Amino acid sequence: MSSKTIIEAKNITKQFDGKIALSSLSFSIKQGELVALIGPSGAGKTTLLNSIAALVPLHSGELIIDNLPLTKYKKGKLFSKKIGVIRQQFDLIGPLAVIHNVLAGKLSEWGLFKSLFSLLVPQEKEIAIKALQRVGLEDKLLEITATLSGGEQQRVAMARLLVQNPEIILADEPVASLDPARADDVLTMLTKIVTEEKQTLIASLHSVEYARKYFTRIISLKNGKLFFDLPTEQVTDELLTELYQLKELV
Repeated sequence: MSSKTIIEAKNITKQFDGKIALSSLSFSIKQGELVALIGPSGAGKTTLLNSIAALVPLHSGELIIDNLPLTKYKKGKLFSKKIGVIRQQFDLIGPLAVIHNVLAGKLSEWGLFKSLFSLLVPQEKEIAIKALQRVGLEDKLLEITATLSGGEQQRVAMARLLVQNPEIILADEPVASLDPARADDVLTMLTKIVTEEKQTLIASLHSVEYARKYFTRIISLKNGKLFFDLPTEQVTDELLTELYQLKELV
């Protein structure tokens, strides 16, 4: 892990229909960190990731990505090299062959003609093959994506990220739809790839067990506020009990 700060949040706030989703959050993340984002349902985890990905605008505060305000980035090649997203729904096009979903990681770099032509004759095919080899799916290159298992589809999504090669990966509940064996497989592979590529990973998770097993730092949210931000080994069972404790009914 380097000493370079790659993400900095300064008092960020987000509301939906008057309801506070994020409340004056401030934190910084260094390049190469593996950060798990945990908290009860509705705590603001997905909203935070979507804010960093520039998918939802903030009401106040500022996000700095690699020393540049997020608002200064334009969608396109530069931004796609900074931030990539992977979700539990995989965001894949089921009827297309695996190779086309993997090469979607190149769309921000290609022009319209090359992108459309690639649907007929896959362009830069060797890049897709190499990425699929990294995730153990080289034999699925030409298969229809929808026919693959959930775990295999998530690995296709990881191969797409390898082709995109962003500095930061935001993973929103990446294993929520998988059984425990496939979830372990995906998280082992994802954290291994991120570490090898010297990328930064922020993943929202429902499972505290996975957060402790695969991540070096845990940020917790509760009611849109920062509850704790600690190295994984300092997160106690008592803190976790308090984090997930329901309000007592009066």
